[in-house]
Amino acid sequence: MAKTTEEKTRASGDAQARSKKRKIPRQPMPEQDPRRRRHNFEEVPRGYSEETAMLEASRCLQCKKAGCIQGCPVNIHIPGFIELIAQGRFVEALVKLKEQNALPAVCGRVCPQESQCEALCILGKKGDPVAIGRLERFAADYARKHGGVPDPEKAPSTGKKVAVIGAGPAGITVAGELARWGHDVVIFEALHLTGGVLMYGIPQFRLPKEIVQHEINSLQKLGVEIRTDHIIGKTQTVDQLLEEEFDAVFVGTGAGLPVFLGIPGENAIGVFSANEFLTRVNLMKAYDFPRYATSPIRPRQAITVGGGNVAMDAARTSLRLGARSTIVYRRSRSEMPARAEEIHHAEEEGVEFHLLTNPVRILTDERNRVTGMECLKMELGQPDDSGRRRPVPVEGSNFIIPADTVIISIGNQPNPLVPQTSPEIEVTRKGTIITDPESMMSSRPGIFAGGDIVSGAATVISAMGQGKKAAKAIHKYLMGEDPPEVSGSSGEKGSQGN
Repeated sequence: MAKTTEEKTRASGDAQARSKKRKIPRQPMPEQDPRRRRHNFEEVPRGYSEETAMLEASRCLQCKKAGCIQGCPVNIHIPGFIELIAQGRFVEALVKLKEQNALPAVCGRVCPQESQCEALCILGKKGDPVAIGRLERFAADYARKHGGVPDPEKAPSTGKKVAVIGAGPAGITVAGELARWGHDVVIFEALHLTGGVLMYGIPQFRLPKEIVQHEINSLQKLGVEIRTDHIIGKTQTVDQLLEEEFDAVFVGTGAGLPVFLGIPGENAIGVFSANEFLTRVNLMKAYDFPRYATSPIRPRQAITVGGGNVAMDAARTSLRLGARSTIVYRRSRSEMPARAEEIHHAEEEGVEFHLLTNPVRILTDERNRVTGMECLKMELGQPDDSGRRRPVPVEGSNFIIPADTVIISIGNQPNPLVPQTSPEIEVTRKGTIITDPESMMSSRPGIFAGGDIVSGAATVISAMGQGKKAAKAIHKYLMGEDPPEVSGSSGEKGSQGN
């Protein structure tokens, strides 16, 4: 059918508008000067101003088939919240985000948008994608500072009670969803602070603790009870929870068991897993030194082994504690799994990189204290199972890097405590809990799981995605029906962005 003159005019206007949007450059994020920030734990990115956020939001083409939504593990209606920012309706933008994402201020800071939602942005095919993560952070920060966000609706009580083990991203997501749907929820956290890896694993300069606490406060407003210093598997077992108090249990205990190199000298004084190092610094408030002069670690020369985001966090943290900080990684820069932004920030701040370098042994003195690390140069050979080129040793290239602290950051394994004390829960050879991919239920009826304990070490947002799926399945398990549609929850209405 031929188009009318009015339709042709409208189409021409739309094309002109889209062309104009394509010419607006992606707005840079203001950042703290690296010469200053290497000496403090203040947040590095400063956040968009209102004007900058609106300009960046105006770049969005408002695609009818938005690929960015498909790239988001929790299916945020991205064009919807961005359009509200472009209109200056910042608090409403957060409300739209909260339909699908319980932690927008967190995800806007630490999620790898460049490989998820932004990777599927149409603008990215010929230029720079819309800065979705930065806009998500802006909306959450604006609403937190200016208030006015309505409390989410809560469905009438169902009389059902659910235990959530672990207060990390997956557990927080499950607890929030189930509380909105009328269930009584109790979170059991092994540490004395709630937030899991958000609190103990990610440094203050990347994720301020007050932001995590703000999200935890939102959970408590919904009536979620939080019991800290409870180690399920020690104080109680999962079976006891089901038998004595709860109708269902969600296990979100993460992947906090460190992996080591297996080289001589790893038992020396001054060798830490990245988990232990970051936990000590975060929970003992070394990031607020000297007001809290409690850091048990004051490195002068620190080596971090690894090339992921956690390795960047550890290396940048040791730098701020006063060390000459070095990263040792056995592959090249292009194979590093860390976000490009994190590598760039580390380089700006003065972290040294020894790439294509593999540790051979850790050197010690007569008191078994670290004095350095012997390393071997590598070269890249054929690709291995990961698709990356396999590092091959260069014979006779051994050299020594002086150090008094070595931080091992080569990965983590699932926390084994819950499966070990609940033998009916089946696990894989790697120790991850086996779940039904649709319901996230384990082999033990009534026990569900999600996050790193199921997938292995992954991202915050992927853990939240599994948490959302598990929450819906838990509700259906308890009630025999789909979750109710309430404001601020992730029912079908919210996922469609209506």
